[in-house]
Amino acid sequence: MSATVPTDSSLTADAESLSATGVLTRMVDRFHPKLYLACSFQQEESVMVDLLLRIEPQARIFTLDTGVLFPETYETWRTMEARYDTEFESWSGMSLEQQAAEHGAALWERDPDACCAIRKVVPLKEALGEVDAWIVGVRRDQAPTRANTPKIDWDAKHGIWKAAPLADWSERDVWRYIHEHDLPYNPLHDRGYASIGCTHCTVPAADRSGRWAGNGKVECGLHG
Repeated sequence: MSATVPTDSSLTADAESLSATGVLTRMVDRFHPKLYLACSFQQEESVMVDLLLRIEPQARIFTLDTGVLFPETYETWRTMEARYDTEFESWSGMSLEQQAAEHGAALWERDPDACCAIRKVVPLKEALGEVDAWIVGVRRDQAPTRANTPKIDWDAKHGIWKAAPLADWSERDVWRYIHEHDLPYNPLHDRGYASIGCTHCTVPAADRSGRWAGNGKVECGLHG
């Protein structure tokens, strides 16, 4: 992994004109098996997993297990592994017990940024240290902070390439694909959760405002 921006622009030259499948094919051709798809079991990942495994059945998929995901999220995880006869790699930070011992109980209530750093940002850094590129399910219309997301770009924060094949998809596009292909998805979406994170910091909402509600926080630190 290098923090130096590559001079080869062949990955990004016409990336914005590529379909989601086109972006994924380019990433697989260039980077597999040193390529990771990040899966947080949102509706976007239902699409991404299906598209990617159609291209490369041995593609690597990982999730950040914070230890406080919803039971429905863990069930979706098991269902997706069974559907595709694969196993997602799992990365975790320190145990909840160790976190409480070092930082006090319910850190997510007092300092959600610190909690996200421990439970997500640190293990993500470790995970990405093993690959040369990663793929995310970020869409531009999810939040103002994501409005300028490129389909393929150099991720200076992690020193590897990053792709967002669904960047120009709408939520309607995502659900259309899910229903057309009868894909498994997190049932919490049917209960008013547009965006799904950890149990302590997620409430039903029509957009990402349900994440860290009341804290003025809109991102966990993984993509910025």
